Amino acid sequence: VQLQASGGGLVQAGGSLTLSCAASGGTLSGFDMGWFRQAPGKEREFVAAFRSEDAIKHADSVRGRFTISRDNAKNTLYLQMNSLKPEDTAVYYCAAKYHGGYLAQISEYDYWGQGTLVTVSS
Repeated sequence: VQLQASGGGLVQAGGSLTLSCAASGGTLSGFDMGWFRQAPGKEREFVAAFRSEDAIKHADSVRGRFTISRDNAKNTLYLQMNSLKPEDTAVYYCAAKYHGGYLAQISEYDYWGQGTLVTVSS
């Protein structure tokens, strides 16, 4: 499966952005899907993941502000980001893995998009 992330940009603190991850060559419903981010000088970290409507996980740092969702008809994964903070500045990546295992484990993800940059100004 090929993943194409988009929707990043520059936003002021407190603002909102919605990231999209369009998939081709595979059906997203057949995969666990995740969003990860990497800030300058830091390791890539887990943000949110979606296995099914009953199996969704968000990192503590974004819970209550970010929401992951999936549109099966559009074969697209989304990350709605509200109340953005400067510390949310990073390159955001979407990723896919086969069902099973631990949703937040970066090493389990097999397919990665190219990343989209989110910059939050103070």
